[in-house]
Amino acid sequence: AGWFRRLLHKPKPSSVESLKSSHSASSSPSSSSSLSSAKSSSSSGTSLATSSISLSPVSAPDISASDSPRWDKSYDVCICHSEGDVELVEELVSYLEGQPESFRCFLQLRDAVAGSAVVTELCDAVQNSHCWVMLITPGFLQDPWCRYQMHQALAEAPMANGRTIPVLKDVDRKDYPRELRNIYYIYMALKEKSFRQIRDTVMRYLQELCRSSTKTME
Repeated sequence: AGWFRRLLHKPKPSSVESLKSSHSASSSPSSSSSLSSAKSSSSSGTSLATSSISLSPVSAPDISASDSPRWDKSYDVCICHSEGDVELVEELVSYLEGQPESFRCFLQLRDAVAGSAVVTELCDAVQNSHCWVMLITPGFLQDPWCRYQMHQALAEAPMANGRTIPVLKDVDRKDYPRELRNIYYIYMALKEKSFRQIRDTVMRYLQELCRSSTKTME
């Protein structure tokens, strides 16, 4: 009887505690669901924002514009070569000048002023050209004037920044001039391919020149 009486008089849990337990039981799933929905909406918003951003391609500068620094010099390319390679050089000059950009080339036999000193003409050609193509052949290596012009070009722009363009033809790697060892060269195996490489190198330098000039103005 005593245990039955105690069972009847056992205190019930307070309303506050029951409210707390019921609230915690009901709020956990809803908060986690709302949190996950917030995260998903946030992530979807981020992905939408990211997908809506499109990077516009950087357009290449117009090297033929009237205000282009290309026109600061008389020539785009000076071809340094030996007398025995005139025919090949004339083909290269014809190819470059026939491009849509109409590259301006200095060809010694054609553009040197009659009566001027050789040293003066070679120095002026180097100083008034953006790029210098060194056609390194056995004849080039034996021609003191070719080596003189090569040294002038290196003195004008000692850093390998694309202005000096060595082109090897019928010359072994071991005979490549030591003065140019820090500059990559074009090996002329296929003439047409080498001409394109020379054209692309000159084009890349002139575009970078225009791009640098624009940044300086800004």
